[in-house]
Amino acid sequence: MKFKTQHINPLYKILFFAIFCLSVSSCTEQYIFQSNTFESILVVQANITNELKKQEIKISRSYRLGENEQAFEKGANVYVTDSEKNNYDFELEDFSGLYVSKNPFQAVPGRSYQLNITTNDGKSYSSALQTLTSVSEINVEPKVETVDGIKGVQIVVTSNDPTASSKFYRFEYEETYKIIPPYWSPNKLKVDPLSSSIEEPNFLVVPREKETRVCYTTKKSDDLILISNVGKSEDRINFPIRFIDMGSSILNERYSIIVRQYVQSSESYTYYETLKTLSTSSSLFSQVQPGFNYGNIKNNDDPEEKVIGYFEVSSVSSKRIFFNFRDIFPVEPYPPYFMECYPVELRNCWDAKGCAGATILALVKAPVPEKVYYGNRQNMDIVVFVESPCSDCTSVSSNIKPLFWID
Repeated sequence: MKFKTQHINPLYKILFFAIFCLSVSSCTEQYIFQSNTFESILVVQANITNELKKQEIKISRSYRLGENEQAFEKGANVYVTDSEKNNYDFELEDFSGLYVSKNPFQAVPGRSYQLNITTNDGKSYSSALQTLTSVSEINVEPKVETVDGIKGVQIVVTSNDPTASSKFYRFEYEETYKIIPPYWSPNKLKVDPLSSSIEEPNFLVVPREKETRVCYTTKKSDDLILISNVGKSEDRINFPIRFIDMGSSILNERYSIIVRQYVQSSESYTYYETLKTLSTSSSLFSQVQPGFNYGNIKNNDDPEEKVIGYFEVSSVSSKRIFFNFRDIFPVEPYPPYFMECYPVELRNCWDAKGCAGATILALVKAPVPEKVYYGNRQNMDIVVFVESPCSDCTSVSSNIKPLFWID
């Protein structure tokens, strides 16, 4: 598992569903969904921020309903220009499919920025000019709360803009949690290479070569979280962004979450609010369907061509927190592991009733075994196996410790 952060990925589920909604607009009767009117539409997701980093832009094509493979747009010439006549060139990153700036840069106040794209087939696209939004710092805090009768931890985001110039916000979060399986063993079983029989070999207990006890799972929010403070007396945020049941296994060890707050322009907020509306099932089956949700990116030679996406220049504020279960719940019982584990004892023999040598051999030789070695009794007469996730965390997660992780 790679821990590279791609801020823009969660929006693509919503973008795809919005395209689907548009393809079946004005439905008032029962409709059999078909994709024979499919259009290959350019889809752009770009957000240049005030963070000094290599900025990322995602360019792809719409795909038919039922297809799972996203069609990335390759071979495009992508660059951003600013009002000071600076050019920021982007190049395709093969493993991610993203266009990444060749050099780190950041959006600065007082400048306007424009995205420019020339696709492999020679079509030229550009965005409207965008300026950096105001900065509003955030704080993130875990609080014990009961929601719908369930006790848990509420992750609350707060911020305050005393100038009241922010108003429009989009939020993302990414959570990472540690996994330690309950039946971990430092050893594994292997076939003895000196065995006289290939069909009925002896087994050796040897140390595992890789880390299998401690792993880390990272998941990103997949909702479009928008907040507007227009019409309110204060430009203040106090928002519960993530509730976790006290009994959830992700709290079993150590948990971390990073929340990002993007300050948007009113136009950008309106675009994503419409996108969110389009992506709901109630919108899909309503009798009145909106038209195509045009963003701020146009074909320079054919302004009527449909293009999905928006080029944003927004300030971002982020905050990461860590906590252990006991930091939040001093006396409550720990939550269970994410699955029930049942150790199985197998007789290490071959030619008598109840022998399980063939089963042990199959488990040892399996490239992805359902069960792994946990221990033995009676001088290897009995070998104990347990479900792989209950002993080897790499079967469900990554043993690569994130660079940001603090124990």
